[in-house]
Amino acid sequence: MVHNPMVHDPVFLEIFSNDRINGFLEAALDEHCILYACTSSSMPPHGTNYSGRIHVDCPRVIPGYPTNIGFLIAFDDFTRENGATYFLPRSFERTDPPDDAEFFDNAARPLPRAGDAILFNARTWHMGGQNKTDRYRHAFTMNVCRSYMRQRFDYPRLLGEGLLETLDERALKRLGYRVRVPVDLDEYYVPPEQRLYLGGQG
Repeated sequence: MVHNPMVHDPVFLEIFSNDRINGFLEAALDEHCILYACTSSSMPPHGTNYSGRIHVDCPRVIPGYPTNIGFLIAFDDFTRENGATYFLPRSFERTDPPDDAEFFDNAARPLPRAGDAILFNARTWHMGGQNKTDRYRHAFTMNVCRSYMRQRFDYPRLLGEGLLETLDERALKRLGYRVRVPVDLDEYYVPPEQRLYLGGQG
């Protein structure tokens, strides 16, 4: 698992400017949503990875109000043989984990092709399967949250100020550049258009 692959290859930054991806994320949450975390997800031959347990990607349940969205982009075709993910439909408001019998009797296994994506409520109970083939199966995953929540990493500090000159506004929002907290009074008392936390986030 590689945390924050865009640190290692800037091609991953293009994901945060993609109109289709942003459209889905903003429809599921709102236009101000931000990246909570992102990693690679590689399923090793004849094995599984950290996702190979029944789990959710978000600890809180607020009925009727999703706080986190999962987004998985397949880099290889997903198959039942190479560990395609199991999802338990309509399970995102339950707090008790399903047992193995209930889960496997009712789980769905979408099979995206390379380049396809799966968007899901991060409260959905799911797990990665077993890769029974001789080849790795690769994917990219991210968890996106509401703008008032904290990110797993301080992405603006991690990625640097230089991206302010190179990324479009949507990407800057996704990465958290528009929801930073002032560090001193000089940053706090700047004109509204220069504030690190722009208005309108809700």
